[in-house]
Amino acid sequence: MRYELFYWTGIQGRGEFIRLALEDAGADYIDVARKRGDKVIMSYLRGLQEGSLPFAPPFLKAGRLVIAQTGTILAYLGPHLGLVPGGAAAEFYAQQLQQTICDIVMEVHDTHHPIAASQYYEEQRAQARKRAQVFREERLPKFLDYFESIIERGNGRQALSRHSYVDLSLFQLISGLDYAFPNAMQRMRGRIPRLRALAERVADRPNIAAYLQSSRRIPFNEQGIFRHYTALDPAS
Repeated sequence: MRYELFYWTGIQGRGEFIRLALEDAGADYIDVARKRGDKVIMSYLRGLQEGSLPFAPPFLKAGRLVIAQTGTILAYLGPHLGLVPGGAAAEFYAQQLQQTICDIVMEVHDTHHPIAASQYYEEQRAQARKRAQVFREERLPKFLDYFESIIERGNGRQALSRHSYVDLSLFQLISGLDYAFPNAMQRMRGRIPRLRALAERVADRPNIAAYLQSSRRIPFNEQGIFRHYTALDPAS
């Protein structure tokens, strides 16, 4: 099957979690908006296309199916791409972990847009500094300690019994946090050795290594979810 991924051009965003799964599996897919522009996404959001009505990208077209929401898309792709262990228990556990990753990604977004997504960061800097401080000091350690324990409770190397889309998403999470909060992440380094080792192993996977070196991998920037603002990540 040839998959069609719909996500905004110019940013990694939530679509990157889907791209990593497709790239790792060597799947046949097209990043539709990069070929045809963002307007093609709007036609789906306005209900002008057949299939289910997505609220926002990312969404994936697989045959006649239109599947939205990052966690739901990965739950669908996991068994089809061999990126989740077999059995209902493993599939549900993978979904649980992915939804928790989605939770922290939302909190990352809210560090630079704590008041309204419709307002620029520059319009809410004071509130962003307060929100980012709470994130760095309380939420970031809580989430990363949790994911570290997940790997420890498993086989010590992966989130599940074997490589899965959850590992790919944890790699993207760590990469994004390193970009957005390098100082906070440096302070966390000694607490998350298993997460660090996992991220390095994922980066070394042949298909992922090739993807990271390709033009398909959009660099992190200040238009996406993971943004680096010095005021939100002080050195001390």
